[in-house]
Amino acid sequence: MKNKKAILFVCHGNICRSPMAEFVMKDLVRKAGLEDCFVIESAATSTEEIGNGVYPPARRKLAEHGIGCQGKTARQMTRSDYARYDLLIGMDSWNIRNMNRISGGDPEGKIVMLMDFTKRPGDVADPWYTGDFEATWRDVLEGCQALLEDLRKG
Repeated sequence: MKNKKAILFVCHGNICRSPMAEFVMKDLVRKAGLEDCFVIESAATSTEEIGNGVYPPARRKLAEHGIGCQGKTARQMTRSDYARYDLLIGMDSWNIRNMNRISGGDPEGKIVMLMDFTKRPGDVADPWYTGDFEATWRDVLEGCQALLEDLRKG
């Protein structure tokens, strides 16, 4: 198990951006034949959506690209997740602040932003406020592709 790279994607509610990232990354890893090398999950910084499924427009956007997310329900990140995962990847700077608070800091430098792996660092567009799930899809896909490339380089 320790040879697997454990990744936790995190956003505010765990119903839009972080589950999109979780299932996009799982799809990329599967297509690359690397499923056995990764544990990929997602969580929220808040308690607002715990137990709820992926938000229907996010689920539809994934389905448009042949990606399912059945059975996923929102859960909150815990302090113990910091030890459990090699990378904890936030979708925006607000998530990063909350992730640091939940984990009690980031002494190992494992808390990072998804778009920091791309040529345009910054926040993943939040469709909860914009309604633009296509922009979020593009950010998440670009971020996950760049993350996988970075991990493959070692």
